[in-house]
Amino acid sequence: MAVTDEAIEKIKGMIVSGALRPGDRLPKESELAAELGLSRNSLREAVRALSLIRILDVRQGDGTYVTSLDPQLLLEAMNFVVDFHRDDTVLEFLAVRRILEPAATALACARISDATLDALDSQLDALGREPSVEELVDCDLDFHRGIVQASGNSVLCSLLDGLSGPTTRARVWRGLTQEDAVGRTLREHRAIVAALRDRDAEAARSWATVHIASVEQWLRSTL
Repeated sequence: MAVTDEAIEKIKGMIVSGALRPGDRLPKESELAAELGLSRNSLREAVRALSLIRILDVRQGDGTYVTSLDPQLLLEAMNFVVDFHRDDTVLEFLAVRRILEPAATALACARISDATLDALDSQLDALGREPSVEELVDCDLDFHRGIVQASGNSVLCSLLDGLSGPTTRARVWRGLTQEDAVGRTLREHRAIVAALRDRDAEAARSWATVHIASVEQWLRSTL
């Protein structure tokens, strides 16, 4: 592994230094191995590892390329790891969401368009007053994703997309067991949209905090 780690560091160094840029094709394996002073086997292992985390793109019959290095692409690796969370870490995921999502919601306040706000309202209207828990949770994911995307920060979008998965089951569980959880969620969603329409960043941040903290508080008292 030490030899493979060295190969990974050398390829990383070429990308960081600008010798290899997004979209560039890597030299032939034999040439690159000689240039970096590596064995072809260790280079091959390094390329395989870097392709798994979306740094490199191996195209059969064409060659190996540096990816776009777009944050959303790179953070897919984090999403993969997040899928292996344990139930006892859900509170930690919720705590991180409580830090990041209100900040993203406040950022969105100045950027979100009236058309997006209308779409969020229509989404809530379509649910009606008594949606099923599953319908509400599906809408909840789309609702928050739409707001976070309006923040204009692609890193925040990717991080929060990855963090939303582990908390889905907790939200379904809460909806099935806590009295008026569905109604409370709908009211909080409406309050967030209203704050965004008013371009009141602090109110939007506060309502987003309350919204996530209520799930966290319920789960903490239940476990």
